[in-house]
Amino acid sequence: MIIVTGTTISERLAQLEARKKTLLLRLSKQERAIDTRRKVLIGALVLHRLENGDRASSSRPLLEWVQRALPKFLSREGDRELSTIF
Repeated sequence: MIIVTGTTISERLAQLEARKKTLLLRLSKQERAIDTRRKVLIGALVLHRLENGDRASSSRPLLEWVQRALPKFLSREGDRELSTIF
């Protein structure tokens, strides 16, 4: 068995695998946070447009699309109930 700076190669490999796992978990968490932030920003834009847009003109097609598409998109009953607020 070869000793490298007080630890064996197999111990060092185990440490590196543990570090890799930790870094992959951190990356996954970071990617989820970015995805969530993107969804929040897009949702905020759509809500802003629906709440502040001129319903008689440019926002009307968006409102109609949301009213048609959202109930089909949502899978949970509680979420579907919220979709009736538009």
